[in-house]
Amino acid sequence: MKRHTQQSALVTAGMLLLSTGLFAQSTDSAQIIKPRLFSGENGYRTWSIGVHGGVLAPSLLIGGKNDFSKSEATIGYGVYVKKQVLHNLGFQAEFLKGTLKGNNDRALSNGQPVQSPYSSFKTTLNWAASISGVYNIANINWLYNKSVITPYITAGAGLVNYNPKLTPTGSTNMIDYKPNGHIQELFIPVGAGVKFGVATGVNIDLGYRMNFVDADNLDGYYKGGNDKFSYGHIGIEFALGNKRKQQLAMHNPAAQLASDLRMENEILRAAVAKQQQKTDEQSAQLNAMNDDLAKMKRDSDGDGVSDYFDKCPDTQKGVKVDGSGCPLPESKTTTIIKEVKPVVTEEDRKVVSEAIHNLEFDFGKSTIRSSSFPTLNRVAEMLVNKGFNLKLSGHTDNIGSKEKNLSLSRERAEAVKNYLVSKGANASKIEAIGFGSSQPIASNKTDEGRQQNRRVEFNIF
Repeated sequence: MKRHTQQSALVTAGMLLLSTGLFAQSTDSAQIIKPRLFSGENGYRTWSIGVHGGVLAPSLLIGGKNDFSKSEATIGYGVYVKKQVLHNLGFQAEFLKGTLKGNNDRALSNGQPVQSPYSSFKTTLNWAASISGVYNIANINWLYNKSVITPYITAGAGLVNYNPKLTPTGSTNMIDYKPNGHIQELFIPVGAGVKFGVATGVNIDLGYRMNFVDADNLDGYYKGGNDKFSYGHIGIEFALGNKRKQQLAMHNPAAQLASDLRMENEILRAAVAKQQQKTDEQSAQLNAMNDDLAKMKRDSDGDGVSDYFDKCPDTQKGVKVDGSGCPLPESKTTTIIKEVKPVVTEEDRKVVSEAIHNLEFDFGKSTIRSSSFPTLNRVAEMLVNKGFNLKLSGHTDNIGSKEKNLSLSRERAEAVKNYLVSKGANASKIEAIGFGSSQPIASNKTDEGRQQNRRVEFNIF
């Protein structure tokens, strides 16, 4: 019953250990892998400034001319500040300045000259301020996180402040359209362009802008229908902030996504390989546990001890075995020897008493005087013959220090023991103890009392 209980306990413990390992393994493998991928504007430069210059014209590539038949190209320039809020979306505050010119030198489509009270105009753009949204159409550079070419479109709204001057037909003198001040109107800028990344945080900007004015007085001549002007420019943009960070507008999210997905794929591959290794280890542990369980259940020689614990697996049937499965030794007749306890007689006590009275040492030493040997020899003979136990207690008077007296009493008791052992007594049955001056039997104030206190007591039993 005891062996079966032990086996059952081991089996239960083994199963618990195995299940604990499996549970811990399952918990470890259930950890969630969080993808890094790319985040919004964190870690990027989002502010930038730019300057540009280009060509102004009072006409559009799409939408035609204003109220004069021929547009003249003039110089314009401007600056802007931009905040990028997403990879493909930013907001730009821009300032533009320049001059617009036009005339009626170009004939009509039928070859007839233009009939107009004015032959030409010149409009000074004192300033044009606008806020526009800039949308990056694509970041063209699929192999790298940093884009090289970024096309964009833009649209917004603003105010334009201008002052037109007109030259009447047949005259060379210019007149102010509004002599007493400037004109300020709402306008809508719409355009497109391409930015080229030439260095980290530095971009070349090529663009074309169509500006629709909410008035028909940009050229100083009212004919019905709103005026417009265009601006083709080239500029340079500088990203602001930490130079070690990439500019968000030139970051390629598609390439970043591909890179991060490759990284996540490698992480998942490594996790799967690690999990497979752990699974293989678990399988090996489980197989070993199954082998042990099979051994615990198997008893090949039928001796009642399973093969797992059986140290003697080939025991013949019917042979009695111990807990390890090995045959028990054959029983033999046991002889009981009764110990006879020695009896101390009066004669024995007399021998001891004579030895005590005749025992003398050199003064202040543990050397036994030869006059004490005959009686000590009789004590040794008695110990050898009768197997008595002997306790020797050494004592001194109070002359001298306690430490010295204690040491001297112990040395004298040991000296007696050594002498008795030298005569054949069993050392293991003799105990020697020193008490110094702590147990006097007489007064230490007299020579006689001190003599009595200087003693070695014998106690046989």
